[in-house]
Amino acid sequence: MPPINIVTIDYKQYLSVSEISSIEHEVSIMETREAAGIEALRIVQEQRGWVSDESLYAIADLLNMPEAELEGVATFYNLIYRQEVGQFVIHLCDSIACHLTGYQQIYQAINTHLGIGYGQTTGDKKFTFLSNVCLGGCDKAPTMIIGKQHYQQLTPENVIDILNDLASQESEHD
Repeated sequence: MPPINIVTIDYKQYLSVSEISSIEHEVSIMETREAAGIEALRIVQEQRGWVSDESLYAIADLLNMPEAELEGVATFYNLIYRQEVGQFVIHLCDSIACHLTGYQQIYQAINTHLGIGYGQTTGDKKFTFLSNVCLGGCDKAPTMIIGKQHYQQLTPENVIDILNDLASQESEHD
């Protein structure tokens, strides 16, 4: 049987002082170190844009928890990105309420305008397009979230305006 490669990453060598400090703050208000897992993932993602394998291993090291357990947390939450994403991540709601109020036209407008489908990122790394089971805006459907901003009562026209406004913003990574 071949040896199993176990990746160990010293969090002190990989995470920034700011990330460590923020994670330790979250740990201080939780019952256990492991309970801060989702917040630690969120903190690193806010700094880096997504959670790489190396980031996950470093967080697990800091929290003294198995990598597999933290991976389970990371993959359970659809707002933790385990692959590189664009500057703006579009979460389009595909609930029944959105389907009944124009979801298909919104999907088609985004798909045509950006030239990408679900799970894809534009060539300029500005946008990643994802579906979301429910965004909690059924009374104002169709809806989407980009970053922390909720957009409701979407039309193909206002979706294109939103995307154009975001595309004109300077990239944080430039």
